[in-house]
Amino acid sequence: MAPSNIGYSLRECGHHFRRNWTTVLGAVVTIFLSLFIIGIFVLGSAMLNSMIGGVEDQVTIQAFLSDEAGQDDVEDYQATIESWDNVESVSYKSKDEALEEFRTSMSNRNAADAVTALDGENPLPASLVIRVVDAQEVDATAQRIMDDPAFADICDDPDNPAGDVQYGQGTVERLLSVAGYIRIAAVALVILLTFVAFVFINNTIRLAITARRREIGIMRLVGASNGFIRGPFITEGTVEAIIGALLAIAALAAGYYTLLPELQQNLSFLAFEISPATLYVTFAALLAIGIIIGLFGSAIAMRRYLKV
Repeated sequence: MAPSNIGYSLRECGHHFRRNWTTVLGAVVTIFLSLFIIGIFVLGSAMLNSMIGGVEDQVTIQAFLSDEAGQDDVEDYQATIESWDNVESVSYKSKDEALEEFRTSMSNRNAADAVTALDGENPLPASLVIRVVDAQEVDATAQRIMDDPAFADICDDPDNPAGDVQYGQGTVERLLSVAGYIRIAAVALVILLTFVAFVFINNTIRLAITARRREIGIMRLVGASNGFIRGPFITEGTVEAIIGALLAIAALAAGYYTLLPELQQNLSFLAFEISPATLYVTFAALLAIGIIIGLFGSAIAMRRYLKV
């Protein structure tokens, strides 16, 4: 649009907003709700990835050792496991450390009574704690330990080495599977809500064209160019979409700075993390989607309903 047409388009847009504020409000609210829900799913997906990453970081394998296992044999096997590709680190946990961990992790009266009832005996075995590089490969790493004859020689139950290897079987895999389904649902919802907002803008502009068809016909008779006629409608659709996008961004920002700290404080055992970079990229994407919806919704409405 030419500079003179920009001013005319903005004035006409303002006039239409005042004359048909209910229709405009409906379009803005629809775009706001659509982009707000899109933003929630995008940020929720980022939060879920953070939570899964936190769980993955805590995935370890515990290989329980016999009380009769020689310290040299244990250290040799520890060195062997440390040389494996998917192993990040291996640490030795003594029987006393295992009992203290039980005491602190089960800090209630029943746990204290259970420890007291042992009367100085410690039935908990020592163990090797293996931290893996890739949590998705934890099953294969644990199975390798179970099948290793060297581990059978030092494990707590030589007749059943598999019973002496414990880890979060299936937990990470289930989380990853759920995350995958959520991502698919999020993509489908983003497409659906974008389409809904697009259709609403299209219908709003179509109604504006229908209401001003006589005026448009006069403008064509006096020689107004197609661009001059289209300008106010494209401006109207774009402004409505931008307002809806900015409202969605404001609502998401309010939630980020108020609700997220509450979640982090009350559910500290879960990693509710959304990086500022992710937040700002999401905001920019929502604004871009809003502008695209406004432009293309208006353009298609004019192409179908405005014969110029």
